[in-house]
Amino acid sequence: MRACVPLIVAVLCRLAWADLYAAPNSCQGRCLEAFDKHHLCHCNARCPEFGNCCEDFESLCGHEGFSHISDAITKEELQSTSEKIYRADTNKAQKADIVLNSQNCISPSETSDQVDRCPEPLFTYVNEKLFSKPTYAAFINLLNNYQRATGHGEHFTAQQLAEQDTFLREAMKTAVMKELYGFLHQQNRYSTEQEFVNDLKNMWFGLYARGKEERDSGGFEHVFSGEIKKGKVTGFHNWIQFYMQEKEGLVDYYSHICDGRWDSHPHVLALQFSWDGYYKEVSSTFIGSSPEFEFALYSLCFIVRPGKVCQLSLSGHPLAIQTYTWDKSTYGNGKKYIATAYVVSSTQ
Repeated sequence: MRACVPLIVAVLCRLAWADLYAAPNSCQGRCLEAFDKHHLCHCNARCPEFGNCCEDFESLCGHEGFSHISDAITKEELQSTSEKIYRADTNKAQKADIVLNSQNCISPSETSDQVDRCPEPLFTYVNEKLFSKPTYAAFINLLNNYQRATGHGEHFTAQQLAEQDTFLREAMKTAVMKELYGFLHQQNRYSTEQEFVNDLKNMWFGLYARGKEERDSGGFEHVFSGEIKKGKVTGFHNWIQFYMQEKEGLVDYYSHICDGRWDSHPHVLALQFSWDGYYKEVSSTFIGSSPEFEFALYSLCFIVRPGKVCQLSLSGHPLAIQTYTWDKSTYGNGKKYIATAYVVSSTQ
């Protein structure tokens, strides 16, 4: 960000641009203007919430008394909320439900080698009774609703759209998602639960063009199912998808660089693998969490810290999540889709 413009310069600029809009990528002369969907970026009080401010918003409009809405919620509030979400995750795996064989750990400098250093699968055992729980079953139904290669347009059937609604409905029944909605409602982000659910459906399941084809990707597909782009695996940050693909012989576990093993699930693993011949250099994932838990944490961070590192706390363990917005298309009144979300650190 540029340094704040001196007041006298700012006043002169505002006078010069008051009657002529000729800076589509700037807030020059546009502070306090009403939302206009035709503008490339925005300069009103709510643009930080939607992640669509012009790059010079803070430097040019700071003197108007705006506060950065996404930062109005403190790190301490986020950590307190994430701890509540963690405690509410009664659907997570228990210790006996998952047995991992993490095998060889490598250094970050070795991740590009594409060498399989682990002859055995990552998952030795998973109690598949977990998958009969409503949110797990609804989540698993969504994983095969996509073409993994970017550049091929996605077209949801009526059944697939219904499966999205089923997952959201089952997720909202859980204490995890009720905790998340309660916090965001208290922060005046959503006035009703239905408004919240509608926004979740748009930000996660709305489609956009990541490749050449129109509407060939979406946040849920990228983060949870995984994609192939330019011969490499992108996204794919979910342990259930990994387990199921490994069980089918489509995933070959290569190594890991970080094993944030805690006393109970979930913990975090950063790993390397091949997916049907395509390589993933580093993929961080929770192990043993419920689908609604990951969905809630990623949603929380995307809504409150879009495009930033989001500092959380789980059972006293500091943890950071990075989200990115998709900037080339929007929904609603200029809201942005989820491009990706993933764990970036287990330390602060």
